[in-house]
Amino acid sequence: MAGGSGTRLWPMSRTSRPKQLLDLVDDGDGGTRSLLAEAFARVRAVVPADCIWVCTAGRYAEQVRAALPDLAEGRLILEPEPRDTANAVGLAAALVADVDPEAELAVVSADHVIRPVERFAAGLRTAFDALAERPRSLVTLGIPPTYPATGFGYVERGGATAVPGVAEAASFREKPDRATAEQYLASGRHLWNSGMFVWRARTVLDALADHLPATAEGLARVVAAPAGAERDAVLAEVFPRLPKISVDYAVLEPAAAEPGRVLVADLDVDWLDVGSWPALGRVLPSDDAGNAQRGMVVQVDGERNVVVSDDPGHLVATVGLRDCVVVHTRDATLVCPVADAERVKELLEAVAARYPGTFG
Repeated sequence: MAGGSGTRLWPMSRTSRPKQLLDLVDDGDGGTRSLLAEAFARVRAVVPADCIWVCTAGRYAEQVRAALPDLAEGRLILEPEPRDTANAVGLAAALVADVDPEAELAVVSADHVIRPVERFAAGLRTAFDALAERPRSLVTLGIPPTYPATGFGYVERGGATAVPGVAEAASFREKPDRATAEQYLASGRHLWNSGMFVWRARTVLDALADHLPATAEGLARVVAAPAGAERDAVLAEVFPRLPKISVDYAVLEPAAAEPGRVLVADLDVDWLDVGSWPALGRVLPSDDAGNAQRGMVVQVDGERNVVVSDDPGHLVATVGLRDCVVVHTRDATLVCPVADAERVKELLEAVAARYPGTFG
């Protein structure tokens, strides 16, 4: 899934070039690459390139093709407009099932940093083992929490299964308060819900028919049309009308009421959902004072800052700065306390109101 806009990484992430297409992470060879390219390489540790499909917004088609030269022909799924993850997942499942009705799918995100790759691959294979044991199951990948995060969803482990590292999912909880998150961390039963899944294409389509029939009916219309221009026309007509909802709310939570239907597989990796500048700062080079930076940057007497520039001819210099985010691009500069970094989306709304269509 590579269709998000990443507004909290403004001003680098824009409507025309979202965060998953920005060269923000180290490639291991002294250079940088995009989150999307890193995700593609990570999945290739498990399946060959011709088994990888990318679902993204139609407006990003050419940028995605350029970023992924090894993406096989016919493996790019283009959403006419964003309708949240239930519809992205459903569209992918419908199109893959049209090619292979028995297909098994791993649904992963393009805006995560997940390392090491070997543990990711092992966790994904374990989830596929669970699917072999229980073919009708919906398997969500859970990350062992390392701190009481209030910005993530959680899934609670239930009874064990025959596959080591896989349990029945007892309950889901979205973004708890601090006290509850601390209880979850202490319990040892709760995992961060990564938003990544393994299931059979047919199974998730059946689940959509049970819990989100409007989407199931719309997607059936899409795949009933011949592939090519005719199917594209039906997709453009149908997709924008589908109910906008996440796959967790639409499918996973109601399906979990059926005992043994939803499973959770442990994915014991270093996982970072790159949704804000402080989060990205955790994967950028940093100094002994905790300053993360990239680009032409000089900091004197600074601590715990995130300073990023993508303009090779412009120096960003700071003195005595503490706990701040500074991001410079050719046409916009962001400065804010780290504590207010989650308000960048609010800032972008104010920018759009004052300068419509200019800096979004």
